[in-house]
Amino acid sequence: MSSTSEKEIWSVHKLNTYLLNQMNQDEILQKLWIEGEISNFSQHRASKHMYFTLKDEHAKIKAAMFAGQNRRLRFKPQNGDRVLIRGNVSLYDREGQLQLYVQDMRQSGMGDLHIAFERLKEQLLQEGLFSRSKKQLPDLPRTVGVITSAHGAAVRDIVTTMKRRYPLTHVLIYPVAVQGINAATEIARAIDEMNRLDECDVLIIGRGGGSIEELWAFNEEVVARSIDRSSIPIISAVGHETDTTISDFVADCRAATPTAAAELVVPHQIDMRERLDRIQTSMRRTIQNGLLQRQKRLQTNMGRPVFQQPNARLYQYAQRLDDLYMRLGQAYKGLVKDHRSRHQLYAYRLQAEHPMKRLKLIREKLDRFKQTNLGMMQQHIERDRNHLTRLISNLDALSPLRVMQRGYAIVHRHGSTKLIKSYQDVKPGDLIRVRLAEGQLKCQIWKTEEVQDE
Repeated sequence: MSSTSEKEIWSVHKLNTYLLNQMNQDEILQKLWIEGEISNFSQHRASKHMYFTLKDEHAKIKAAMFAGQNRRLRFKPQNGDRVLIRGNVSLYDREGQLQLYVQDMRQSGMGDLHIAFERLKEQLLQEGLFSRSKKQLPDLPRTVGVITSAHGAAVRDIVTTMKRRYPLTHVLIYPVAVQGINAATEIARAIDEMNRLDECDVLIIGRGGGSIEELWAFNEEVVARSIDRSSIPIISAVGHETDTTISDFVADCRAATPTAAAELVVPHQIDMRERLDRIQTSMRRTIQNGLLQRQKRLQTNMGRPVFQQPNARLYQYAQRLDDLYMRLGQAYKGLVKDHRSRHQLYAYRLQAEHPMKRLKLIREKLDRFKQTNLGMMQQHIERDRNHLTRLISNLDALSPLRVMQRGYAIVHRHGSTKLIKSYQDVKPGDLIRVRLAEGQLKCQIWKTEEVQDE
């Protein structure tokens, strides 16, 4: 039986740390939607962190929502509120207590839609639809496409605002249902059709305010995908400033209201007039300053001697040109004379160094070299031939074959190239091979004995 000392004994801190790590690695515990009732609610006066208990009829768990998250809440949580919470479960290791860390909190009753909203938002975020490069809105669009209800307040606000601000812009309205079962499909189809027609410089999609259910068409994936693949810049203008939809995240620009979208897409004609006036004033000032500077420069240049007596400068250049012609002629004559002298010198040297003369001298030198060295080479060859003959004779005298011709033999162990030099190298029964001057013998040892030198 093993003793306690042979087992690993954990401290409380180690146990809590281990449990904390296990829980932090659990994907389910890190992304939870939980519904329950708030009790024991409190908010820290300085840090603004919220602490409460979330319970139902069977169990409860402590929860915390830090200031960075709770400042985005649209309601003030109170004891007894039934809420839908998104968060993660972890361990407060100092106390060893399970705790729910709240990332978002909604009043219960809208839970299914909010869960669907958050799931689609997370999916599209992971795919990169929210972070792709946004298309720039045109400064002065000629045609603006509006995808909204034909009878709602949104289309009236957009058209009225654009006509008031910049009446030169043409408005192309594509009527769709903005709520109901088929709304999302109609909106997506309208975006695709506007891109196919390619008549608009920018698109506005949106509607007026309403409940989350009424705005839900702009939270559908099919609409988000159509916005993402659009080659025309899109402004999302759904509901009021406090309303946020999936379309707002995917679109190239988000406007708080349809009216704000119209103000974003076209400039105000008064602002344009003021801008043109400023540009005109700036251009007039720039032109006037340029003319004044050039007039002063002209007056300064007219006072210079070259403009007062232009012929004097021409006479100077004409005299200088004549001088250059004269110097050029003298230089040319000197150059020709120098080249003629050098040519004569080269001709004399060439005659003295005629190739035929040099070739004759080289041939005579080569003949003398051949006569001198040919005899020396023959002597060296004869001496080397005699030396080689002596070496061959010495080598032949040392050859084992020459020795064997005198009656000697070479003895090997059968199947080996090792020489047998002593009777001790073999024993009776061994096979040996005896190499003679002519042929060889295969023998078996019958007896071994030592021979005394006589």
